Amino acid sequence: MTYKLIVDDNFHYMDKDERYTHGEFETLEAAVEAAKKVVDVGLLHSYVRGMSAAALYGQYTMFGEDPWISGAETNPFSAWEYAKTRCEVICAANA
Repeated sequence: MTYKLIVDDNFHYMDKDERYTHGEFETLEAAVEAAKKVVDVGLLHSYVRGMSAAALYGQYTMFGEDPWISGAETNPFSAWEYAKTRCEVICAANA
């Protein structure tokens, strides 16, 4: 069994033409790590020094990439929940 990492675009919500496949992974753990990296790269790209976690999260939910994993029986990863946590960490570390 493989796990496919699919990435949607928050700016184009529900537009399947804006969706792409980031890769296929042999383990769920590898797919989750790849999904986290997609979110982290986007957050770091959007971060501006002095930005609050709430502002960064708002940017993410409006314009960020929203990866999800196909092939798992249950949803093992929430990009939005992960992003919320990472926004706090990124903004605190760069304050």
